[in-house]
Amino acid sequence: MAMNENSRTLLVFIIIIALATILIRVKNSGTYRTVLSMEITKDEIMEHIRYLSHKDRAGRYPGSRESKDVISYLIRNLKSYGVKPGMENKSYVQPFDFTDNINLGKNNNMVIDGDTLELESDFIPLWFSGNDSISTSAVFAGYGFNINSDEIKWNDYANIDVSGKWVFIMRNSPDRDMQHSLYRPYAGLHKKMLVARDNGAAGVVFISQIEDTGLFPLKYISGYKNGGIPAIHLANKAADKLLKKNGWSRKKIQNTMNESLQSITFEMPNIIIAANVELEPAEIRGGNVVGLIKSGNRRYRDEYIVLGAHFDHIGMGGPGSGSRKPNATEIHYGADDNASGTAGILELAQKLISHKSRLKRSILLVGFDAEEKGLLGAKHFVENPPVALDKIAAMINLDMIGRMKDSTFNIGGVGTSSIFQPLLDSLTSNSDYNVNMTMPGFGPSDHAAFYAEDIPVLFFFSGVHSEYHTPEDTWKLINLEGEKYILEKVHDVVFHLANIPAKPDFKESGPREGEMTRNASFKVTFGIMPAYGSIEEGLEVDGISKIDGPAAKAGIKKGDVIKMINGKPIKDIYEFMDRLRELEKGMTVPVIIERNGKKQELSVSF
Repeated sequence: MAMNENSRTLLVFIIIIALATILIRVKNSGTYRTVLSMEITKDEIMEHIRYLSHKDRAGRYPGSRESKDVISYLIRNLKSYGVKPGMENKSYVQPFDFTDNINLGKNNNMVIDGDTLELESDFIPLWFSGNDSISTSAVFAGYGFNINSDEIKWNDYANIDVSGKWVFIMRNSPDRDMQHSLYRPYAGLHKKMLVARDNGAAGVVFISQIEDTGLFPLKYISGYKNGGIPAIHLANKAADKLLKKNGWSRKKIQNTMNESLQSITFEMPNIIIAANVELEPAEIRGGNVVGLIKSGNRRYRDEYIVLGAHFDHIGMGGPGSGSRKPNATEIHYGADDNASGTAGILELAQKLISHKSRLKRSILLVGFDAEEKGLLGAKHFVENPPVALDKIAAMINLDMIGRMKDSTFNIGGVGTSSIFQPLLDSLTSNSDYNVNMTMPGFGPSDHAAFYAEDIPVLFFFSGVHSEYHTPEDTWKLINLEGEKYILEKVHDVVFHLANIPAKPDFKESGPREGEMTRNASFKVTFGIMPAYGSIEEGLEVDGISKIDGPAAKAGIKKGDVIKMINGKPIKDIYEFMDRLRELEKGMTVPVIIERNGKKQELSVSF
C-alpha cells in the first residue's frame, strides 16, 4: 500500500523515538556501547572502567549490594558477546562464603570482686579470644613474657602458678617506642595469650601502660580461629581500682619493670573474676564470575587457558581496610586496581569469541572476587575448579594494567614455563613499548593461587603509583593507550597458548609462599604453603614450597593439618608463626599432623 509524505514522516519519527528509547534503556542497564566493536578499543575500555569505578559502585566491597551490581554487569556483558556460563550448573557465578567480621554475642559480661563492669566501656573481648565462661582467682604476671634467647632472659611465669586462673598482663614491653626492640617478637597480645595458655591459664586480661588510653576496638583479623582461652582488655579505670586493692598502680608496675628489666608478679588473694565471652563470626557471600569460550576442536577443547582479573576493591576504606589513607573513610574507586583489569577481561572476551573457530583450546574468563581479602576468590576457584586443574594449560592474570608510565609495563611469572620468555620476546620485539620481565611465579595477586598448583602463570601489571589504595585512584588517571597495548599483547599470548600443540611445561620459579618466609624474626622455615583461608583448626598445608625442605623430608603433604609443634598446640596460622619463632637451626621436634581424619606424629629437622 502506498504511503503519503505525512505518513512516511510520521513512521520515521516513530522509528527514531523507538531506537532512542532502546538506547537509553540499554545505556541505563550498564551494557551500552558507543561503538560496538569486536576489536579492543579505548572507548570501550573507558566505558567499562567508568562503570566499575563509578561512585555508585561504592568501591566494590565484596558481598555488598554494589559488588552484586558488578557481578550482574559482568554477566550481562559476557552474555551479550555470546560467552557461555563457565560453571557445571550452567551458571556464570561461583559463590563462596567467608568470614568478614566478628560481632559481640548476647552473653558478654564481667564481674570483678562483686563489681559488674560495662561492656565496651569497662572491658572488651579481643579479636582472638576464645568463647568461654570462667569464674576463678587471678594472678598478675608482669609483661607475660617467657623469653630465653641469646639477648634476653625473662620469664614472668618462673615463680607463680597460673594453672586454672585468670592472668593479668601489662601490654607492650619495656621499650615500646623502639622500632627495633628486641622485645618486639614477644610483645604482641596474641603471643602473650599463647604463652599464658601454655602455662595453664584459664583466661587472660590485658591492662594498659600509662601512655595508653581507651579500649581496643573489636576488629576482625583474618586467620584467627578464636579458639584460644578468653582474652579481655580491661579499661584503665577498672584496672587501677583492682591494682590499688593489691597495693600497686600501673605507673609503679611499669616504671619498676622498665628500670630493673625484671619481672613483677603477685597473687590477687580473695578476688574472684567472673567473665563470659561470646564472639560471633559474621559470614558474607562473595562470588567469582566464570565465562566459557568453548573450542570446537575435539582434540584440544577440554584443555583451558584461564584469563582472570579481580573485580573487588576496598569499599569505603577506613582502618584495617588496606587503605593507604586509613583515616579517609570515603569511596576508594579502584579504577586501576582493578577496574582496569576487569575491563580488560571483557574486551578480551569480546575479541577472542570473534575468532572462536580459530581457537584449539577453550578459554575460561574469570572475574575473581575478594582478592583484597587474601586472594579468596582465586583460592576458592582452584579448590573447587569447574574443570580439572591438570586441564588448565596456563593462567593469565591482569591486575592494575591502567597506569603505564614511560611506555613500560611488567610481566611476572615468566620463569614458570620454559616457553614463556621466548614467546614474550617475539611478541614484544620491534615495539615502542618496553617490558620488564620477572621470573618468580609467586606474587601479591590471584595468579599465586594457580602457581601453588603447578600451573604456569603470567601476571600483567603496569606498575605501582601513589594513588594505589587511596580515594585518588580514579578513571581520570587511566592511560588508555597503554592499557590498549597491554591487552593486545595479552590477546596475542592467549591466542598463541590456545593453539600450540603441547601445553606449556611447568617450572618452579621462586618460592611459593609469602610473608612468613620474609619475616626476619623466623630463624627456620618449614618449607610449606599455608592454606590462609582454611576453616580447619590448626594449620592446613596448601602445598610444599621446598621439595627438599624440612616438611617435605619429614613426610608432610598437601592437605595435612598441623595440630602441634614440639608439644605445643596449634589452632591457626598465627599460632603456627608464634611456634615457628621459637625454633632454631639444628633442632629436631615432634610435629602432630592430621591426615584423612587420623592423627600421626612426624619428626621434623631444621
